[in-house]
Amino acid sequence: MKLSPSFTEVWVPRVLSVLRIVSAYMFMLHGTQKLLGFPAGRGPVELMSLAGVAGMLELVGGLLLLIGLFTRPVAFLLSGEMAFAYFISHAPRGNPLMPITNGGDLAVEWCFVFLFLAVVGGGQWALDAVIRHRRSPTNQSLARAPT
Repeated sequence: MKLSPSFTEVWVPRVLSVLRIVSAYMFMLHGTQKLLGFPAGRGPVELMSLAGVAGMLELVGGLLLLIGLFTRPVAFLLSGEMAFAYFISHAPRGNPLMPITNGGDLAVEWCFVFLFLAVVGGGQWALDAVIRHRRSPTNQSLARAPT
């Protein structure tokens, strides 16, 4: 009989949330850079351009990941965006098997971080977890129990 949760059971969901939050925040900064020219003035770009669509995905998708809402589908979409960005923008600039040489190392890393989040979810500090907890059968049966 197990009395207390293991180190892994306690910390993995928390650290997963930290990975999601930090990655989403950094990703959002790329969106604000493209759309608003903030914090480092590259933008604003035309909204109906490839960079504009990427900026909207980065800002809105990053915000959704930051709060942990629709984590799996949003992370899957953003993973695809980063794969697309790598092959369209970075791979032609140098050796596609060496992303460090073509400036695509961050796109590749985000692609796989987001793919990981699409598979495992957002961790315990995500709105998805709160919603899932409220909809669990245990909570619904308690809510319907006579008082």
